[in-house]
Amino acid sequence: MSPTVFRHGGYRFFFFSNEEPRMHVHVASAEGEAKFWLEPIISLARYNDLSPRRLREMQKIVEERENEIRLAWKKYFKS
Repeated sequence: MSPTVFRHGGYRFFFFSNEEPRMHVHVASAEGEAKFWLEPIISLARYNDLSPRRLREMQKIVEERENEIRLAWKKYFKS
């Protein structure tokens, strides 16, 4: 299961239900996917088939909506 946190433009921001406990978010687009750590700071964990421009766009959205992502994580994983 991979609950969607939100959609923004052509991006889907989501979690995987059965993954590591360190807070992070996955982002998918038509071109590829990325994973961003939220702790200790927002940083790119990995990506597939994305341009530097797309990665910057994704990271900017994660930074702008960090609180929303964190709240969704805590609610979903009940931590």
